[in-house]
Amino acid sequence: MISTPNIIEESREKLTTISIIDAMLRDRQISLLGPVDEDSVNSLVTQLLYLEKTAPGEEITFYINSDGGEVGNGLALYDIMQHISSPVRTICLGRACSMAAVLFAAGDIREIYTHSKVMIHDPAISGRMTMKALELQTMSKDLMDTRQALAEILARHTGQPLERILEKTVTDCFFDAKEAIEFGLADSIIA
Repeated sequence: MISTPNIIEESREKLTTISIIDAMLRDRQISLLGPVDEDSVNSLVTQLLYLEKTAPGEEITFYINSDGGEVGNGLALYDIMQHISSPVRTICLGRACSMAAVLFAAGDIREIYTHSKVMIHDPAISGRMTMKALELQTMSKDLMDTRQALAEILARHTGQPLERILEKTVTDCFFDAKEAIEFGLADSIIA
């Protein structure tokens, strides 16, 4: 676990210690720095809903440096990003892979740092499993439905035809900053 640094703020009356995360939240900035999982998504959903409630329609900046993670949790975060009235400006620093790439592409304004990468691919089942044939068939159908849903989301946000998204996501497909813009995953490079 990485510790989060604190900031000491001085006023006429006293010194106050606040976390950097709280200071960023005050400036309408949030970040996904690590996996897309239940904990990170619950925290980000709470932050987005709080920012929407306090100043609906005002821009929120969302920094992303993540290898991705759990699709179900990621889609919950995606739904909230689409639901709120505040525009979400996504910024890729380092990398936005897998589910994190979908979240990055879903931003209203999408910026990427020069040396960052974006990677899209089909969803996968991880870990070793033992299951019966009918369980496998059900899981396979669910995985294919998830593949279709993610491809439709990427097609909507990139402007690419669905068939091209399905073709590109068969294997891990990496984009540097310029390629991400050309493909429609990003809007501009932060120099």
